[in-house]
Amino acid sequence: MAAIITGSGVYTPSQVITNDELVAAFNAYADRRNAEGAEPPIPHSSADFIRSASGIEQRHVLDKTGVLDSARMFPSLPGRSDEQPGYMAEMAVEACTDALAMAGIEAGQIDAVICAASNHERAYPAIAIEIQQLLGTGGFGFDMNVACSSATFGIQAAADMIRSGSIKRAIVTCPEICSAHLEWRDRDCHFIFGDVCTALVLEDESVAKAGGFRIDSTRCATQFSNNIRNNDGFLRRTHDQMEDRRDMQFMQNGRKVFKEVLPMVSAHIGSHMADEGIAADALKRLWLHQANKAMNDFIGRKVLGRVPEPAEQPNILQDYANTSSAGSIIAFAKHSADLVPGDRGLICSFGAGYSVGSVVVTRV
Repeated sequence: MAAIITGSGVYTPSQVITNDELVAAFNAYADRRNAEGAEPPIPHSSADFIRSASGIEQRHVLDKTGVLDSARMFPSLPGRSDEQPGYMAEMAVEACTDALAMAGIEAGQIDAVICAASNHERAYPAIAIEIQQLLGTGGFGFDMNVACSSATFGIQAAADMIRSGSIKRAIVTCPEICSAHLEWRDRDCHFIFGDVCTALVLEDESVAKAGGFRIDSTRCATQFSNNIRNNDGFLRRTHDQMEDRRDMQFMQNGRKVFKEVLPMVSAHIGSHMADEGIAADALKRLWLHQANKAMNDFIGRKVLGRVPEPAEQPNILQDYANTSSAGSIIAFAKHSADLVPGDRGLICSFGAGYSVGSVVVTRV
C-alpha cells in the first residue's frame, strides 16, 4: 500500500510586516536603549542587511501592532477562555478545510490528525485533539515537535500508518506562530520568522481519488546540537527563574548552524536519493525548508550538481520569511500544480535538533 498526498492547504495571516516597518521599530528601540547607556551599543538594522542576510522581504503575523511597538516588540494575543478555540487550532482548521476540499473528502473520513509544529501553545490537551474536535474528524490525534523538521517527520508518521494498514487517511497540519517565540529585539535574528499554517491530506492509494503525489520514500535523521535552542518550558518556575531570559526565546549560533547543518542536509538527501536509485536529473522539483536563501542555494547546488533553476527550487521565504516546519510545505502547496504524472520531487525540512527529514514523491 502506498500513501498519496491528495490535498494541501495554507492559512496565511492577513497582517504583513515589511522589512522597512520592522527596521523602523527596531531602530527606535535601539536608539532608546543606547540613550539609556546600553553596553555594548546596539547597532541599527537595515532592510538591505535583512535582504542580503536572508532573502526575506516581508513576513505575515497574527499581530503586527505589538511587534512594531518599540516599547514592547512582541505580539499582543489576548488570552482565551478554555471554551474558545486556541490560536493554533483556529489556524489549523482554516488550512485543513482547504486541504480537505482539494482532496475532495469530508473531515469525518479522516482517521488521524497530527499537529506537527515547533512550539505548542499549551502542554495538554493536545492541540491535535482540539483540531480533531473542531473539524469533526474521527479516529485520533496527537502532537509532535521536531522543530523545523516537524512537517516531514509528521508525513513519515502518517505515511507509515497508512502503509501498515492501521489507518486509511490522515491530515498533517503545521500551525506555526513563530512571532511569539522570536526575540524581536535581537538584531541578529529579529527579521527571521513569520506566522502561517499548512495542512496535507494523506490517503491510502486504494481510496484516494485520481491525481496527487505518491509518497515513494521517507527518511528522517537527528543529531543533538545546542546551536538552535529555546529553553522555555514548564520547569521554569522550579528553577526559581520566573523572569524572562534571553534563552527563553529562539536562539541560534548562525555561523555554526550554517557550517554544520548544510553538509548534514546535503549528505542526507544525497544518500536518500542514492538508496532509491534516483539520479539528480530525475528530480523535477526541490521543496526545501525555507530558512535562508543562501542555505537553500547551497543545498540545491549540492543535490543537483549545478545551480538550480528558480522553478526547480522555488523559494517562498521572501514573502513568508522562515515559518519553521511549514516552509517546505508552503513551497510544495504553491509550486506543485504544474507537475505532470511521472514527475518526481523531494520535500526536505531541517532545523533544531539537529533534525532533517526528506520525502520523495511522484506525481500520479
